[in-house]
Amino acid sequence: MKITIIGAGKSGIAAALLAKRKGYEVFLTEKKQSDDCQEAIEILQKQNIDYEFGNHTPESLRNSELVVTSPGVPPDNDIIKLAEQKQIKIISELEFAYNFLENPIIAITGTNGKTTTTTLTTFIFNHSGRKAISAGNIGTPLSDLVDNINRETIVVVEASSFQLDRIEKFKPDVAIILNISPDHLYYHKTMENYVSAKWKIFCNQNEKDLLILNADDNELIKAAGQSRGKVAWFSMNPVEYGIFGNQGKMIARLTDNEEVIMLFDDIRIPGIHNAYNSMAAALAARAFEIRNENIRDSLMAFQGVEHRLEYVATIDGVDYINDSKATNVNATWYALSSYNEPIIWIAGGRGDSNDYSQLDTIVSQKVKCIIAIGEEADNIFNHFSAMKRCFKEPTLLYAVLKAKEVADKGDVVLFTPACKSFDMFLNYEHRGEVFKEIIKELES
Repeated sequence: MKITIIGAGKSGIAAALLAKRKGYEVFLTEKKQSDDCQEAIEILQKQNIDYEFGNHTPESLRNSELVVTSPGVPPDNDIIKLAEQKQIKIISELEFAYNFLENPIIAITGTNGKTTTTTLTTFIFNHSGRKAISAGNIGTPLSDLVDNINRETIVVVEASSFQLDRIEKFKPDVAIILNISPDHLYYHKTMENYVSAKWKIFCNQNEKDLLILNADDNELIKAAGQSRGKVAWFSMNPVEYGIFGNQGKMIARLTDNEEVIMLFDDIRIPGIHNAYNSMAAALAARAFEIRNENIRDSLMAFQGVEHRLEYVATIDGVDYINDSKATNVNATWYALSSYNEPIIWIAGGRGDSNDYSQLDTIVSQKVKCIIAIGEEADNIFNHFSAMKRCFKEPTLLYAVLKAKEVADKGDVVLFTPACKSFDMFLNYEHRGEVFKEIIKELES
């Protein structure tokens, strides 16, 4: 059987290698020029996998019976349209790898908090003596795990809307949807399409499976009625079945008795959003019979993930925080809400129909000054300049220097862009690394 892989990123290469191991005839097509993909080419050549770089040609689909597409390849891409015209089945790398895995799976999606909750859930299991590994959109393609892990290992999958959009059989034992707000509309075109892709995380579940939902998200309340699996809720208000907050305590109601797991103030990572993430992770852990004591100890020990409210340094009494992973307005709202100190907010990048009015109240309450960069600099400046002191700077370096100039002892310089990174950087990780390098140079 011939299989065509679209994209030579991590997931594309992992899918190509898996397909080769499983006896497929493999062809990989990548739009980037070969000069930008030398490492990928070396891997393909070593495995005798045919490829093309610089364009997606119709020849790549000749005699192909299956297409595996990488996250982010839009549905209106010419090669995708051609495959559809030829009636070739198109699936995501997530779906392809799933067909070869027999491990228990927890899958996590949502607009914000996926990486933190995936990492946290994996941490709770390992910290409690149960072997677990993170995979998917978090950086390790699911294809890399096939034939390389023990069958008892629990796989915690961060699933993006791009990956879920092209699934057929993918069925996690536990599915979590954290929240829903507009995002990636350049790809999905409509909010309805975006929500539909997210919903696919539970579309194949049955009565033996568990769906974990945020009861404080109106969009997610609608999902419960479509689930064939058991539904558990997390909320800041009491729920009939799930984990909730009450008087500063995290409480589980999963039997006839309520159990206090811990105080929210004892969770190591800050912010209301991390209280939600922690409740969702705790529910996943309880589904695998992890004890409350182990969950509490894990939540008190977990230090967070890189580029998400990551403390970088304190210089002249000012804390510098890297939140480069905040690629949309909703994520930035949570970041701004996490600090009581006056905030110097560095924002900007490439917009995705951003509605900054959602931040008006939190900005008026928390922010002392705004420094805008990137393609969205004018939009951010024009929206907030009547409300707060605003500056526009040409680069992230100049933005940090301006922040240092205007910050007073006790302030927080918070880099939470509310935008994608692709106008100035390779990805949000690259953007965050550059920010940290600038801060380290300031510090020294």
